[in-house]
Amino acid sequence: MATIRVKSEVVGKVWKIQAQPGAAVGKDEAVMILECMKMEIPVEAPRAGTLKELLVKEGDTVAEGQDVAILEG
Repeated sequence: MATIRVKSEVVGKVWKIQAQPGAAVGKDEAVMILECMKMEIPVEAPRAGTLKELLVKEGDTVAEGQDVAILEG
């Protein structure tokens, strides 16, 4: 199984977690929603897999390019 790191594309605050560890996610499915400049930005799975681990929690601030979750698939 390949390990895939899901990265934030923007600086923002984790507004809502959409998927929990153990959940199956599809390609381009939102794993979480970030708030950036009063806009909601989805962080999407780059490919289908199982969400192994969340590296952030709601309310955390994330940097552009930061790993926010790990998928296996």
